[in-house]
Amino acid sequence: MTLDPNHLPHVSQCMSLARAAESALEISRTAVEDQLKICGHKRDADVFELFLSQKELTEVTDLSRFKKLKYLWLHHNKLHGITFLTRNYCLTELYLNNNAIFDIEGLHYLPSLHILLLHHNELTSIDATVKELKGMLNLKTLSLYQNPLCQYNVYRLYIIYHLPGVEFLDRNQVTEKERRSMITIFNHKKAHIVQSIAFGGKVDASWDPKSTFKQKPAQKVPSDFAFANNVDRTIFDDPEDAVFVRSMKRSAMAITFLNWDTVPTREEKYLEEKSTEPAQMLTVTLR
Repeated sequence: MTLDPNHLPHVSQCMSLARAAESALEISRTAVEDQLKICGHKRDADVFELFLSQKELTEVTDLSRFKKLKYLWLHHNKLHGITFLTRNYCLTELYLNNNAIFDIEGLHYLPSLHILLLHHNELTSIDATVKELKGMLNLKTLSLYQNPLCQYNVYRLYIIYHLPGVEFLDRNQVTEKERRSMITIFNHKKAHIVQSIAFGGKVDASWDPKSTFKQKPAQKVPSDFAFANNVDRTIFDDPEDAVFVRSMKRSAMAITFLNWDTVPTREEKYLEEKSTEPAQMLTVTLR
């Protein structure tokens, strides 16, 4: 069997890449062992955190041996992916910022993740990123700024809509105004229902969610007119406009139920230890 000379450069290149990958993994293994010595860990079960930042890592050895690992620092390296984290189910904080990561496939295997920092990377697909993070119900803090996907026109609202559990995005708290805005933009059907229901009745809700609401000029309120603190002072010419604005605000809800403490038990009735006054009804008002 003779070798084609034209294939020799390709074989040589593959072997060179394989050696480079093995060398990168060896550097990673050495960094992990150094950290274990510094922390004095002798058993894998005792490892709860690993600090592997600023190690010039391009690959990371499989960390599945650390079953109870909760905190992992890998920021300021040269990582491209994170396929080494498929079995660290207890991981709650993961710091991957300032790398060269373009694919986060494998993160959905981390259901306990609470904090995830991915800023200053090379993530380009906002849909692929959201798809990978959707199942992480415990994720509360997320950072994605300084990634190419942030150039998306409504990037922040898109992330908030698809990841409703996130409370802090890119170092800023997610506000109720943003949550209302993302429903208006990404869920027109729900926005239509919210706007059309008010005071038990319906109003015309055939409106464009992207256009601003035009309020009619308010009438002058008499100087001696008294308002409660929770009443909107704006007067509308058209009652439907008032209903529309009121539907956007938090309504009061009253719940009435029987006070069972005023109902005598069978024994109390028999012993006549309690008067035969009628049972009381309790009303609780929530706003």
